[in-house]
Amino acid sequence: MKETGKKALTLKTLNKSNVWDIQENDVFRMLEAAEKDADLADNFKHYIDIMRSAFEIEQVKIDRPEVIKKYEARDFKVATIKLDEKTSVKYAIKKKTIMRVTDLTYENIRHISAAKLMEVIERNFGGGWDSLSQSIQDIIQSGFDISTTTLPKERLHKKGGMYEKKVEDGFDVLEIPKGGWTEAIFAKVKPLEEKPHIDLDDERKKTRDDEDEDDEDLPDDIDKYDDDDDDDFDDDKLTEESYRTTIEEDPEELSLQAEDVADDDDY
Repeated sequence: MKETGKKALTLKTLNKSNVWDIQENDVFRMLEAAEKDADLADNFKHYIDIMRSAFEIEQVKIDRPEVIKKYEARDFKVATIKLDEKTSVKYAIKKKTIMRVTDLTYENIRHISAAKLMEVIERNFGGGWDSLSQSIQDIIQSGFDISTTTLPKERLHKKGGMYEKKVEDGFDVLEIPKGGWTEAIFAKVKPLEEKPHIDLDDERKKTRDDEDEDDEDLPDDIDKYDDDDDDDFDDDKLTEESYRTTIEEDPEELSLQAEDVADDDDY
């Protein structure tokens, strides 16, 4: 059984991705190790559901030698699982095989080698990369760097060409004949990306510090500011002196000008 980091997998750390790292005997060992854990009986169905993503699991309801032999003939491993002091069940378990492109999933794609991927693609009727559905291509490219080229047979292995460079860079290659041409599919496992660890306590502290800094920017006499002050006025201060006119002509002259206008209009 492979390990996750420095710790071996247990039922409680098992998920639908890393379950592909274990084999049938590992399943039984994990269940046996958890027999004394009261949590096993309560969450047994949950653990079995996770395992079903990578294993064929059947409960053996007829516990007879001839029935067991039939399971073993189909490459199943059979063992009894003790859930508690009063309950035991017998299960037949077999690791799922990845034979066709339709067996590929986002959970298992990182648990196969590039060579294995080439075998699976080659079984897809020899149609090449473009014959795969977009969903299958997306699954494959989530775990592998993929590139392709189609060239005449005699040019594919040209010295210093793409084929030679890709092989030197660690890519596996699948060659698919297409008449006088050959399609080459190159595949290389993508490195796992390390996700940055976020310390929630630090994030909360930073948020609080930022809020404190915002408060410090506010003026101490903020209450002295009142947007409505400009609208306040004292009616008693309004006098005749408060009004001005922009017309400074003598009233008598204005009257004469008015008469002149009247005379001009009289034809």
